[in-house]
Amino acid sequence: MKQLTDQIGTVHSFENAPKRIISLVPSQTELLYDLGLEEKIIGITKFCVHPFHFKSTKKIVGGTKKIHFEKIKLLQPDIIICNKEENTEEIVKQLQEICPVWVTNIISVEDNFQMISDFGQLFNCRTEAQRWNDKLAFALSDFNNYIKDIPSKKAAYFIWKNPYMAAGNDTYINELLNLNHFKNIYEDKGRYPEIELKKMRLEGDPDIVFLSSEPYPFKEEDAFEIGRFTHHAKTVFVDGEMFSWHGSRLLKAFPYFKILHERLNSNF
Repeated sequence: MKQLTDQIGTVHSFENAPKRIISLVPSQTELLYDLGLEEKIIGITKFCVHPFHFKSTKKIVGGTKKIHFEKIKLLQPDIIICNKEENTEEIVKQLQEICPVWVTNIISVEDNFQMISDFGQLFNCRTEAQRWNDKLAFALSDFNNYIKDIPSKKAAYFIWKNPYMAAGNDTYINELLNLNHFKNIYEDKGRYPEIELKKMRLEGDPDIVFLSSEPYPFKEEDAFEIGRFTHHAKTVFVDGEMFSWHGSRLLKAFPYFKILHERLNSNF
């Protein structure tokens, strides 16, 4: 019997490594695939877009906030993978009536390394998990060396409109902003604060406004509207997956961030 503890402190006991996995977290579906577990994944959400072919080979069991419990029951999973931010506590409690629910909680890069190690133990793929953590550690070290001489800039990272909302403290997005030497002007406002645009100058007056590609699809007119409430901020559309998807996606994020800095530095 193997005992393992997930990232919200729930202790799980397994006689054998789970063989029928449902993932309700898009970034973690990608990670499970990259760990070589494709054949064990039986259910995913409609937002699990990587790898692309999963949409036609895996059962869709709903979204991240609204799921089809009956579909999940019929799939007879051994384990369901959730995330504290992506899935609600109510959903997790209901799913626990079906089978063990493993909940991740990723706020820091260190949490990301821990999740990968946990999956290595949980699914008996330790070698592959270690290989990914080694690659990520090397890429992180390389990026820290790249970023060390790049001066800090004040930034706001918008994720939603009507109402406008930004990433704040205790979020993975905030961690990656800090890693990139972007000082988040909303870092002291809670996790995802609602923003009054007319107060932006008083609340930090950012040098850069990032408009994420997800979960809200911002458009040029949004960039114009937000920009009017800053002094001279540069408004930049960014790939939300690179800033908010944890797991193996982080490896692709580092080269993306380097290109982003090159773009920004050529415009400042």
